[in-house]
Amino acid sequence: MTTWDAELAYSHTYMRPGAEAADGSPDGAAEPLWGIYLVNAAGEDGVQAFPHSAFEWRAAENGLDPDDVATLLDVILHEGAVPSRNDALVHDDPAALAVLQETYGLPGVFTPGVADETRRQACLARIAAVKRHRLLITAAPQTDRQGALEYVGSSRIAPVDPLAPIKELTRIDPVRVAGKRAFLDWVRATSEDPARPSFFVKPPATFVGMKPNEVVT
Repeated sequence: MTTWDAELAYSHTYMRPGAEAADGSPDGAAEPLWGIYLVNAAGEDGVQAFPHSAFEWRAAENGLDPDDVATLLDVILHEGAVPSRNDALVHDDPAALAVLQETYGLPGVFTPGVADETRRQACLARIAAVKRHRLLITAAPQTDRQGALEYVGSSRIAPVDPLAPIKELTRIDPVRVAGKRAFLDWVRATSEDPARPSFFVKPPATFVGMKPNEVVT
């Protein structure tokens, strides 16, 4: 599969008077949305769209560096091809089965008691297995992409890397990543037994305060 272009859009918002979200519910977000134009081996084209917050979630979930946009983007592009071990038809897909066998037993996002580095390596191992066996997304030749722009009458110049707009514009707020990590820490801490909230691990919208004997780790 090849990438051809990247385009910035935004989600529905109520900031304009009288505007209504498509689903009828207010969100007021106007969150940045990225759309990546893709073409598969059969020549079929489509757009893979995802919100800017996907970068924050992947960094928080997998212990990835928030500043490493290229790696985060690679994960977002390929993660949809990671097979589920609960898929009853996975044995009918040799490529999917190869990925599953190669990565079986690796910790997941919600596996408790796993170090950040171990979780990061597990994520990268899954993506590497997908790229070896099931899906590899690369850039279409620049000359082809330039020709496509000219064909539709666009004056734009195709960049060397079609994903350059995303990589060059994206900045990830470490505070928002930290908030998502805090949520995940609480989910993991309470996945098997109840946990007492602390200054460091706590439920959403909770402010515990520093206890006299709090241990800093």
